Amino acid sequence: MSAALPTRRRALCLPLACLPALLAGTAVAQTARTELHAVRASVVVSGLEQPWGMAWLPDGSLLVTEKRGTLRVVRGGRLLAEPVAGLPKATAHGQGGLLDVAVHPEHARNGWIYWSYNGEQDGNHGTEVARGKLAADGLRMTDVQVIFRMRPKSGGGQHFGSRLVFGRDGYLYITLGDRGDSAGKGREQRAQRLDDHAGSVIRLHDDGRVPSDNPHVRRAGALPEIYNHGHRNIQGAALHPTTGRLWTHEHGPQGGDEINIEAPGANYGWPVVTHGRNYGFGTRIGEGNSTSGMVDPLHVWVPSIAPSGMAFYTGARFPRWQGNLFVGALAGQTLVRLTLEGERIVREERLFNGVLGRIRDVRQGPDGLLYLLTDAQDGQLIRLEPAD
Repeated sequence: MSAALPTRRRALCLPLACLPALLAGTAVAQTARTELHAVRASVVVSGLEQPWGMAWLPDGSLLVTEKRGTLRVVRGGRLLAEPVAGLPKATAHGQGGLLDVAVHPEHARNGWIYWSYNGEQDGNHGTEVARGKLAADGLRMTDVQVIFRMRPKSGGGQHFGSRLVFGRDGYLYITLGDRGDSAGKGREQRAQRLDDHAGSVIRLHDDGRVPSDNPHVRRAGALPEIYNHGHRNIQGAALHPTTGRLWTHEHGPQGGDEINIEAPGANYGWPVVTHGRNYGFGTRIGEGNSTSGMVDPLHVWVPSIAPSGMAFYTGARFPRWQGNLFVGALAGQTLVRLTLEGERIVREERLFNGVLGRIRDVRQGPDGLLYLLTDAQDGQLIRLEPAD
């Protein structure tokens, strides 16, 4: 992958004092001055158990997934005590469990809600996607349908993906991980196989049908759901606000976290090419950083930040951030702000370094503010507000 590594930029935000214990119902907030805005981080709710993904309903309620397999509702700034009932079992296994959640673009008309999760079968595991509709009380899922099951499933507990994004074309895009099975040279190079969903982006109609123009739909031996492949573990995905193209990021091994722009039929290289190194030994993986026929990443992090969650900012509350890309970081325990020129990333700033904890997801809310989920047993929903 021939793209030069990005120049590291020193963040100009002031380090914050460690946040004090943030209890549910408190109004504790901290303020930091970043390069372009003074920002206040306020805890909306606490008490979430390893939250993973979030999505707003038209009435302003927020759905939050917990990795253990529960879907929670935040309504009126309060976390409801009871989780939503009626979901198929999501098995907490290693990095898997209940993962992302998305609301259909025409939810006001059709009521559909989608979620991804680890589905277990005969001791093996893999990412599945289901959809359903909330009952009138908002606490029970009805009309549940499983619309996608990853195959083949396997026993490991790593690299399930998974983000859900509806494209401007109306299709549902599902990002998957390689299940930790792509480091070898044989069958284990799952992300390079088209008869295997591992390490791919999936493209479906909203009811699970395969689009007739998917790139491999007429290719013998290929799984028709695959939109592209060669990924390691995609945990961030968002549509560019101008082009409408799907941007993603994925975890690399000991370095080599990537941002990519997804294209039909493309091969993104893992594990043939990567900027990462083998754990423990630091030895090279595959053939190096670049090779013909495989897509170079748009941006690379070395060392890894373990990115998770991704959002383009388009709101009015932070006017100087419009068009910027925000990425949460787990190992990095930071929020990364990326400045773009067209489809080039030209600057990076890191916010709240080591202050908020492991950031699992980042989204723009309907109020034009940014919201974060922290990955912890007592996880939090945090709102970023202007403090200028």
